[in-house]
Amino acid sequence: MTEDRSKASSPEALKALAHPLRLRILRHLSVHGPATSTTLAAALDENTGTLSYHLRMLERGGLIEDIPERSAGRERWWRGVPGLDIRRPPMDDVTAGERAVIAELDRLRGAEDLELARRFAAGQKEESEEGWLRGSRGLSHLTKEQLDAFHDDYLKLLAKYRHTPEDAAPGARPILLRWFGIPGD
Repeated sequence: MTEDRSKASSPEALKALAHPLRLRILRHLSVHGPATSTTLAAALDENTGTLSYHLRMLERGGLIEDIPERSAGRERWWRGVPGLDIRRPPMDDVTAGERAVIAELDRLRGAEDLELARRFAAGQKEESEEGWLRGSRGLSHLTKEQLDAFHDDYLKLLAKYRHTPEDAAPGARPILLRWFGIPGD
């Protein structure tokens, strides 16, 4: 895995993300691997027309790509862009409208993170007995530069252990990882 990953930080990419169905599409592709609009529609209980529209929006945002070698005729196979690093643009560089889009994306992602925390706390018995649940909390006093360095180191560690469904080791499961730092005062 190389550290020279594609980055998505444009307002257009974030706008493409700021939709609940598009986040579900990306999650499905990340967890289950490549899919067609038909298989995604069945898996997400949506119609193929709706899925096709949202797939085009994700493609325009640079978040997914088609796989020409797997596609035949009108059937297109889609996957998330391998190793894509999605980051928010500097807030000084975005318009008020783009800030609203970023706020909506943050709201959607926050709701997802709260659901993951709820699932973690519920600690599905079989998962905790098998050792599949991990968590950690911490506190440190950091400068802005140290926080930036910590974040960059986290991204490097994530890249080191990142695998797609296609290249994962036998027995691997999709593991949802989250990190965020918030001032405590």
